Amino acid sequence: MGHLRQEVEPGSVGLDAEALGRLDRHFARLVDDGRLPGYLVAVSRHGQVAHLTTYGRRDRAAGLPVESDTLWRIYSMTKPVTSVAALMLLEEGRLELDDRVADFLPAFAEPRVYVGGEGSGTRTRPAEQPLLMRHLLTHTAGLTFGFYHAHPVDELYRDAGLESSVAPGADLAGTCEVYARLPLQFEPGTRWNYSVATNVLGRVIEVVSGQDLDDFLHQRILGPLGMTDAGFQITDEQAGRLAELYGEDGEGELTPIAGLPLRGRPRFLSGSGGMVATAHDYHRFMEMLRRRGELDGTRLLRPETVDLMASNHLPGNADRRSFGSPVHQEPGNAGLGFGLGVSVVVDPAITRAPSSQGAFGWSGVATTTFWVDPRRDLTVQFLSQLRPTASHSVFPELKRLVHEAVRV
Repeated sequence: MGHLRQEVEPGSVGLDAEALGRLDRHFARLVDDGRLPGYLVAVSRHGQVAHLTTYGRRDRAAGLPVESDTLWRIYSMTKPVTSVAALMLLEEGRLELDDRVADFLPAFAEPRVYVGGEGSGTRTRPAEQPLLMRHLLTHTAGLTFGFYHAHPVDELYRDAGLESSVAPGADLAGTCEVYARLPLQFEPGTRWNYSVATNVLGRVIEVVSGQDLDDFLHQRILGPLGMTDAGFQITDEQAGRLAELYGEDGEGELTPIAGLPLRGRPRFLSGSGGMVATAHDYHRFMEMLRRRGELDGTRLLRPETVDLMASNHLPGNADRRSFGSPVHQEPGNAGLGFGLGVSVVVDPAITRAPSSQGAFGWSGVATTTFWVDPRRDLTVQFLSQLRPTASHSVFPELKRLVHEAVRV
């Protein structure tokens, strides 16, 4: 079990304690107003935790507070972990970015691309180019999510039972077989569409390594980094520290909702969003990235590989708004490109919230987020446990308030 602890005073690492106090008061109001159940926020500079706040409840009905060792469903913050696993295999020469996905998963050998129509009247054509590993890592594969309602292929995912991205009763291998039978939204590499691609990436990792995804991550990443609570399941001892997951009812009130089953090993190992972790765990992961692949003498990746991961891979240095599918052309994607498993700031002047050039990270659907800011030598994580029904997000305000706290 790991507890995250504040290690230095903010002023000693160039952070303004008064500004950080404003951050705390802002999010405390969201809890007091019933808009968040509780949260943890941690800001680290030069590798030292300079601000750590917990507030509110991890379980409102039981009156249990958020604590530094609370376990959180991190959902899509799993994706960068899975992406690091793939990059480790790349460094070992067992994968290349331009390898065909079909070399590992034959079901993807003859992808077809959507042309027109809906449902049983959908028309497709053979893809002009193969699906590549780089397309999975950058979400330019043409895959999608069933819960989008923006494209006829999204409906085909729902018709195939993929509303939650998992084929009913299937494991990771079986679910990827279902993905492969469905058409791509577009020619691989021609658009950005956030999707089930990281699940496919997880399955490739299994095939290449000869290990189940959870075993590979524990042996190669979680164990070596000392991420002692992170994983795809929880023990009886951990269960009391797991935060309750909340949604919003019709009046906007918070109500407990079901999350991924965590008791016992899940049949479906989602490299896209299946992990739980503590703030201590994810701090270790962020610090490895900040230090360009190494932490406390343990090196997972070469510095050049982390630099590659944190570089924009969208053609022409495009951002996600201009290169994205229609569902991603909203203002929130302006100025943000995409690397190998992480979002990357390419134009701070037009981002929705104050950002640094080259800052990178990702978020989870239950109101969790992290970023690494190489220019300011800063890492930030925010953990709550709310799946909002509306499109509002606390993250722009979080970034503004953190940005205001950086003095030197």
